[in-house]
Amino acid sequence: MVFDGINYLAVVIAAVVGFVASALWYKAFGNAWLMAQGRAPGDTTPKPGPFVVAGVAQLLMAFMLAGVLGHLGQINLQNGIIGAAFLWLGFVATTIAVNDSFQGSKVTLTLIDAGHWLVVLVLMGAIIGLFGV
Repeated sequence: MVFDGINYLAVVIAAVVGFVASALWYKAFGNAWLMAQGRAPGDTTPKPGPFVVAGVAQLLMAFMLAGVLGHLGQINLQNGIIGAAFLWLGFVATTIAVNDSFQGSKVTLTLIDAGHWLVVLVLMGAIIGLFGV
């Protein structure tokens, strides 16, 4: 895959927006997310490690999304959103569903986590679509 012409500013902005959207998502659904894992609401002690991993992962995700979208054709808002949603449905939602199914996770956990990644990818796709690759 050739990554010539990727708009690195769009990638960084998309990653930051994805990280912020993640924080807001789990702020809204955090207690339900914990309960779906069999944990009590407020049963967390945030450590920096997972946040560093999340930040790096979202930067890589935005970069790869820009690369894939750039290979699919014309980059605009609509195509960025649709492309991101298709990638979510084909790869992210299915992976989460399979993993959670084999782990015996509650459907609620699957819906919260998969919904989170749908929001993140669609926002990233929109930003990359607006900025162009």
